Amino acid sequence: MKSRDSGFFWPSFTDLMTSLFFIMLVLYVLTYAKLTQQQRIIDEERRVTQEQLNKIKEIQDAVKELPKHYFVYDSTYKRFSLTQDVRFKKMSDMISTQDENYLVGVGSAINTLINTLKTKYVGQDIKYLVVIEGMASKDGYMDNFPLSYKRAWAVLKLWQQHGVVPDQTICEVQIAGSGIGGIGRDHNETKNQRILIQIVPKIGKIE
Repeated sequence: MKSRDSGFFWPSFTDLMTSLFFIMLVLYVLTYAKLTQQQRIIDEERRVTQEQLNKIKEIQDAVKELPKHYFVYDSTYKRFSLTQDVRFKKMSDMISTQDENYLVGVGSAINTLINTLKTKYVGQDIKYLVVIEGMASKDGYMDNFPLSYKRAWAVLKLWQQHGVVPDQTICEVQIAGSGIGGIGRDHNETKNQRILIQIVPKIGKIE
């Protein structure tokens, strides 16, 4: 004999399944909306990151825009060499008279570039580092390491005397001496009695 409540089973089951269907539908819609929002955020972050990378590359390339009269860029060692063969005498940190005007022009060109970049990227968190590196030849001189530093220092002092030191609010000038070490040395040791210059952008937050 059938129970009096058995007639209510199928309608109740149908209502339950309908409710579950709507619950699953709502969860699907919410999940889809959440995933779509997350994907949109990821796509936006990728776009911003790519724009920042493009801006950083642009700044790095802009640093290389120095007059070819004074500089040649060495892409292998990521540094600048001077077009004029500026050499120091053995065991000396004295800049020759014929090289002084040229080196002042070098400092002036760097100063002009830094001022141009300061104007072009005004409001951006960008600073610059100019490294003057002195070198020495393997000639048996015991004080080649301090000598190489003094050669770089001599260049900075020359710039200071002629007022061509880059704007120190955005540019730091460092002097260094690599002595008889370092990379990219010339096989002709006499040619290593010279200086090298590196200009490095120090990039903070990019808008």
